[in-house]
Amino acid sequence: MGQDIGDILQAWEFDPGTNVRRIWGDDGIRKLQVRVDQGAFQGILQINLDGRPDGKRPYGYDYVLDYYRHAAETYQQKHGDEAGFALNQGACKELFDESARVYGRYTFLLQVKDYERVVEDTERNMALFRFVNKYADERQDKLNLEKWWPYILRIHATAKAMLTLKKEEYQQALDVVQEAREQIGALDEVDAEEFFHERERSQQALDELEAELKQHKPMSQRELLEQELSEVIAQENYERAAAIRDEIQGLPDSSI
Repeated sequence: MGQDIGDILQAWEFDPGTNVRRIWGDDGIRKLQVRVDQGAFQGILQINLDGRPDGKRPYGYDYVLDYYRHAAETYQQKHGDEAGFALNQGACKELFDESARVYGRYTFLLQVKDYERVVEDTERNMALFRFVNKYADERQDKLNLEKWWPYILRIHATAKAMLTLKKEEYQQALDVVQEAREQIGALDEVDAEEFFHERERSQQALDELEAELKQHKPMSQRELLEQELSEVIAQENYERAAAIRDEIQGLPDSSI
């Protein structure tokens, strides 16, 4: 017998800014709820915060990736190497489905700024990408996820940078962004429209994130002096400009 959720929907009106919330489930497990509004279709999605988003334990493991990793290790132990281990299309389909579920969760986690779990989920999906690319039996399956590398590197870096910013480690946050930009730029091209679109969009998003981080970063002593130098030169105060240049030259390389 189904249950009418009309009262719940009325009590939680759809608002794009507050359509994701964290709750404790009746089973004692932390969950995300997502309010959905698609015109005539109204509803609520519910996702586990930890473990598989759907709460399932495939083959008795927390994730289907864990199951197939164990299968690869068992094969290697039995045969002495992993050369003969391969993922058939059915296994790849299971892994693709799991990666899509994890992807869906970390997009919602970003909205509630749960950056620790975003880092965990993106790292898990990156490991899944590598595993499928290494062991998939069919070439099409090997390449199926490769087109999403620019996106996942960008989201992973965004979450790591925001965590670092919380600690007021401004330069480290900027370094995370720069490293991700370099990783994306060094990716082998994939013959898929999504790859090129995500590469361009991710580089742009990282540029915007870098600009945002620089607004939070306090200026170093050198940067303050260089800013003042530009101002006094514009005012044609050359005597003060010369004094500032002397101050800059006297600073140690690591001065802040």
